[in-house]
Amino acid sequence: MTTSSWIDPVIFSLGPLEVRWYGLMYVLGFAVGSFILGRLAKNGFWPLPKEAIDRYVTALIVGMFLGARTFYVFIYNWDYYGNHLDEIFHVWKGGLSFHGALFGMCLATAWFAKRHKVHFFQIADCLAVAGGPGLFFGRMGNFINGELYGRVTDSAVGIVFPGGGPVPRHASQLYEGILEGIVLALILAVLYRRQKHYGVVSTVFLVGYGSFRFIVEFFREPDAQLGYYLGGLTMGQILCFFMLLIAVGIFLWAKRANVPNPLLARR
Repeated sequence: MTTSSWIDPVIFSLGPLEVRWYGLMYVLGFAVGSFILGRLAKNGFWPLPKEAIDRYVTALIVGMFLGARTFYVFIYNWDYYGNHLDEIFHVWKGGLSFHGALFGMCLATAWFAKRHKVHFFQIADCLAVAGGPGLFFGRMGNFINGELYGRVTDSAVGIVFPGGGPVPRHASQLYEGILEGIVLALILAVLYRRQKHYGVVSTVFLVGYGSFRFIVEFFREPDAQLGYYLGGLTMGQILCFFMLLIAVGIFLWAKRANVPNPLLARR
């Protein structure tokens, strides 16, 4: 695919209003995720009435955008926003961090679980199982926008991106979408039915995402304003390393909490 044949990121326009594929991808991700949560409620893995799902998804949306924007502004691009404070809330110009989104959704999950008097892992594991489509559709949105593209390559899989110059690059958005949004989602879809207690699924999600993202970062062009750290690592890889450390703590916490999986109790 070349820049001359690139997908128009705008689906249609009505005067100043533009409907973009990127926004549609987020809507699809949350819609499919909500459907999966409904299935988890039906089989008993979701610990609350099905009616609580809509309230949880609303909390997730708020937490996701607040966390994603906060991380991007203060970790990925503070040199710019520190001198342009009036643009911190201009999210329509782009600038979201997945690690920040995950952090925000975890805070929303902790708040929601406490409010409904269930254990954090009972909700977090459901989020891990249902979140795969969001990861996949989000990366498809990045691909259509021609953003977060990969490093230069002379291989047959190279694609010329609109903002990446005239040279072919790795479609790192597709790599991430497949690994994080499909492969990891399938692993978790099988795993959650077979674990004795809640928390293992959350642990595997962190390990799986952290590992896949760390690998894909070797093919992804680092943020121009950040470059490389510690002899060749990207900021994304550094944050993934911390994710893997946190996963160890999550596993130990889950083992100590020992909240039983009701799906195994019924067998």
